[in-house]
Amino acid sequence: MSNPRTLIVGAGISGLALAKSLLDRGLPVEVAERRADDGQALGAGLYLPANAVRALRSIGVGDEVAKRAEPVTRQRLQDHRGRPLADFEVGSIWGEVGPCLAITRSDLHEVLRGAVDNDVVRYGTTVTSVDDGTVTFADGATGKYDLVVGADGVNSAVRRSLFGGPAPRFLGQLCWRFIADDTGTPGITDWTARLGSKGRTFLTVQLGGGRVYCYADINSPVATPPAGDWRTLFADFGGPVSRLLEQGEDAHFAALQESENTVWTRPGAALVGDAAHTFSPSMAQGGAMALEDAVVLAGTLADAPDVTAALTSFQARRAGRVAWVVAQNHRRDKARNLPTPLRNFTLRRAGERLFKANHAPLHAQP
Repeated sequence: MSNPRTLIVGAGISGLALAKSLLDRGLPVEVAERRADDGQALGAGLYLPANAVRALRSIGVGDEVAKRAEPVTRQRLQDHRGRPLADFEVGSIWGEVGPCLAITRSDLHEVLRGAVDNDVVRYGTTVTSVDDGTVTFADGATGKYDLVVGADGVNSAVRRSLFGGPAPRFLGQLCWRFIADDTGTPGITDWTARLGSKGRTFLTVQLGGGRVYCYADINSPVATPPAGDWRTLFADFGGPVSRLLEQGEDAHFAALQESENTVWTRPGAALVGDAAHTFSPSMAQGGAMALEDAVVLAGTLADAPDVTAALTSFQARRAGRVAWVVAQNHRRDKARNLPTPLRNFTLRRAGERLFKANHAPLHAQP
């Protein structure tokens, strides 16, 4: 089928990246986004590993992203007091794949929005049903599409209505994210993870311009925030953490989840990004896998003889790669929860080697 008509549900990172990729190939596409176009900033910050940056370059927005982003050249692991566990160059992990960057989520979203024509995205538009390619919108309008793509996040309505299966499961971790002013705060460079007892982590990623992205998480048996001020859970962390926490009162809270579904296509429909595969942020691969999804799906739609063949190819190309990330996340989360002396010993002896092994298969093109 030439020029299949595609509707993307969701104008987040994966949805806009897919729209840009399809438009670049001359394929017709529309995007329906339920939120109004109110211009509000989305989320906090993002660490973009090299395979994510490579995907952004492949859809033609790499230079603009790089202008707004901060290079990340080293990764550091410390204990909760700031004592070193591992310290290595990012280039030793990613080699010739390319650089790693840090950027605010709102800046990345703005770049992707600017790369897609305004008339392609319909804001304030909710999809109410999909039936054999006919899509009904909340205002009563309908449209006929060859492909409907759910890019509508972890609580995807497209996944629930077309794919069924279990909802994403709670991973036993709670997290908080915020952007802080790091002016005059020593000890903040590149990417630094501070590991406490009982699975507690406080990560900082330099964003440039006097800003730092802060991410904190803890283990929890329940998916609800603990009583009281969450910041007291990190009161024993040293270095710059206490100063940064003073700015975290309005941090974004989330209970971390993981998808159990591993099939992301069916006749006339597909899932990408968090709608397809939500998982632990341990490897910072959520955004990278979403961007790769967009590149691969657009490529298969352009190259395959019909939509069915394109979706078969997409599923086959993505399944093993995503499964690797999930498995590595599990290994890293398990290691993080080792008894503190054993965890620290392991990272001091083999931290860089473990990071290389985690990421090695991701060097290949998706």
